[in-house]
Amino acid sequence: QVQLVESGGGLVQAGGSLRLSCAASGRTFSSYAVGWFRQAPGKEREFVAAINRSGGSIYYEDSVKGRFTISRDNAKNTGYLEMNELKPEDTAVYYCAAYRSVELLPSRWAPSYDYWGQGTQVTVSS
Repeated sequence: QVQLVESGGGLVQAGGSLRLSCAASGRTFSSYAVGWFRQAPGKEREFVAAINRSGGSIYYEDSVKGRFTISRDNAKNTGYLEMNELKPEDTAVYYCAAYRSVELLPSRWAPSYDYWGQGTQVTVSS
């Protein structure tokens, strides 16, 4: 069982930056792939980025490539999403998620993820 707690959301002006953290409980965080998803009002939850157990394989949704960076620190049981050049369309609740993985490539598919955080609000003003 893994419990995930996100932090770092907030209100920022367009062009600004935020760093989201995802703190995981348990001693086997390094066995889990980690993903970030977001859900804007009136829209379905969408994939943002994912990272495999070791951090050696990463995927990004096209609209965030070059602006967002996903990373993890297995020694600290924490995942991160660094968000730069934020745009109003990035406004959403951001969720981190995890699943126990033996695969090299992390999943971009939400149903693959067994554990979810409560979400953190990111609001980007124009």
